[in-house]
Amino acid sequence: MKLKTISINGTTSQDIEISDKIFSLSPNKNLIQSLVDWQLNHFKPRTAKTKQRGEVKGSTAKIYAQKGTGGARHSSRKAPIFVGGGVAHGPKGMVYKVNKMNKKVKKIGLFHVLSQKNKLKTLFVLEDIKDEIKKTKLFNNFLVKMKLKNSIIISDKNTKIKIFKSIRNIPNLKIIDQEGANVYDILKYKNVIFTESSIKSFQERVSK
Repeated sequence: MKLKTISINGTTSQDIEISDKIFSLSPNKNLIQSLVDWQLNHFKPRTAKTKQRGEVKGSTAKIYAQKGTGGARHSSRKAPIFVGGGVAHGPKGMVYKVNKMNKKVKKIGLFHVLSQKNKLKTLFVLEDIKDEIKKTKLFNNFLVKMKLKNSIIISDKNTKIKIFKSIRNIPNLKIIDQEGANVYDILKYKNVIFTESSIKSFQERVSK
């Protein structure tokens, strides 16, 4: 299928060919949801850690005789019921369940999300930027004119260098390299803007 490119001046120009196998699928919501859950699971640092009774420093000797004291029986002072002892059932750092997701499923899920954006007509291709844009106002005017205020830009490296200074202070706008395209970021923003070079490189990379 073909998609019209837009220029930084806010005009549409020539058509660009995009793959039906990537941008014209019937979106599978269950697959997309699984991928979002997997990504969110990996965002959590899981750094909280408490010491179990086997990790607390101290003697393992029995604190008093089992019988004849009139009190409850105890082992060492490292038991969780004592001050300074280990923590029962506390967080254990990086030991947690991770749902595995193979590369093929992640790739297909990305195709489904992009197809959904194309179906909703929120997928755009921006002509490669030849001259550096230093003024935030210039790029913001382009976004306002084209109604692209809430967008993620999936850029090639050359365009990213030329527009980075002008977009870094604009809210609800993010720029990433095409190698970093992912389901969560694409769903987070209303519009997806590829550059001409990035969409060609992206299609070549994921078609292998």
